[in-house]
Amino acid sequence: MAYFIIIRGPLGAGKSTVAEQLANALGAENINIDTVLEQHGLDTAPPDAECIPAENFVKANEVILPRARALLDHGRTVIFDAGFYHRKPIEHLIAHLPFRHYAFTLKAPVEVCVDRDRHRRKRHGEAAARAVHSLVSRFDYGTSVDATKPLAEVVSYIRSILPRK
Repeated sequence: MAYFIIIRGPLGAGKSTVAEQLANALGAENINIDTVLEQHGLDTAPPDAECIPAENFVKANEVILPRARALLDHGRTVIFDAGFYHRKPIEHLIAHLPFRHYAFTLKAPVEVCVDRDRHRRKRHGEAAARAVHSLVSRFDYGTSVDATKPLAEVVSYIRSILPRK
């Protein structure tokens, strides 16, 4: 049974790490939307905007939809991870992929996210971590997950909600 997973949360919450662990455990394909945004020049906000516009995320979705559809059609699970601080790109994915889906919002206090960002190879900086945390925190989508817990516990919890093969 093919399905897709959406992992969202603030910068530094552990989205990519959780998505990679899940992908390994499930034999799934992980698609990092932030990477797609960057590769296609969609990762910047206009000077008068507070963040990357929802339309840029939708354009990134359009880039990856054919690949995601093909994987799902062949029975593979697909994981999408990104900040997803707009509802529109989430709803766009769901509307364009006629498969069962599961969404998770990783939650962590802003100070935890700032600290985790400091320890990355590619840092985004405290201001970015705080800004993205504020944006993502405007709404929850799907199941909320405490991302301050150990990685294995977070992954195990998410897996407990997913269908068993």
